[in-house]
Amino acid sequence: MPVLYRSDSSRLVSTARRLAAILLLSLAVVACGKKEAPYVEKPVEELYNRAMDAMAAQEWEAAAKGFDEVERQHPYSVWANKAQLMAAYSYYQKNQYSEAISAADRFIQLHPGSKETPYAYYLTAVSYYEQITDVGRDQKITQQALGALEEVVRRYPSSEYARDARLKIDLTRDHLAGKEMTIGRYYLRNNQQIAAINRFKTVIEKFQTTTHVPEALHRLAEAYMSLGILEEAQNVAAVLGYNYPGSEWYVDTYTLVTGQEVPTASSSSEKKSWWNIF
Repeated sequence: MPVLYRSDSSRLVSTARRLAAILLLSLAVVACGKKEAPYVEKPVEELYNRAMDAMAAQEWEAAAKGFDEVERQHPYSVWANKAQLMAAYSYYQKNQYSEAISAADRFIQLHPGSKETPYAYYLTAVSYYEQITDVGRDQKITQQALGALEEVVRRYPSSEYARDARLKIDLTRDHLAGKEMTIGRYYLRNNQQIAAINRFKTVIEKFQTTTHVPEALHRLAEAYMSLGILEEAQNVAAVLGYNYPGSEWYVDTYTLVTGQEVPTASSSSEKKSWWNIF
């Protein structure tokens, strides 16, 4: 019996080796059968029209790849110039902002004098703009959006793109001011008055046209009061009262600094105090 066992075992090993060899040969044959089809250049009109059809059907990814193929196969054709910008637009519509920015920037570099270049700058700017996140997160993208939008206005101040860019600039600056306020409030809550003061001053000096300035002035006065610097708090309150006399922050700041309620209209004839001085 021991002899038979050894003989059977060797036969099984031999059979397994043959099967493995057959399997490897089969895989090699399959691999050879999967060779890529040879590269065939297609007419530029066919490629471009196919990409346009995809874009019309709002198949943005297919459109972007189609326009990229136009540029790849026919880089020196007139259609390649158009395809670059159309690819950027298609990527933008697909919310693939990095690809959109890359394609638009490439168009700008290659065709700085084109009549379509202003749109390429604008497309770059809105691609950054639409990535802006809430004020609780890092605002690097917001800074990039602001820079790109300001570039549109600087280069093409009379264009239709500049008009929209100006509106987006205001919103972007307001967003950045909101970030500064969030940090400033955090410092103020944690009794880090000097750090808070620096943040509120940034809002007042760099973002003075935003909606956050009245609160920034109030918080600045609040920080000075907590440090016992009454004169500075009064000066800040005076600026707030002069520029935003009807705001809720004016009312709160007046009470904070004077310990009294804001004078009524009937008593306004008496006053020419520090509160009215800019």
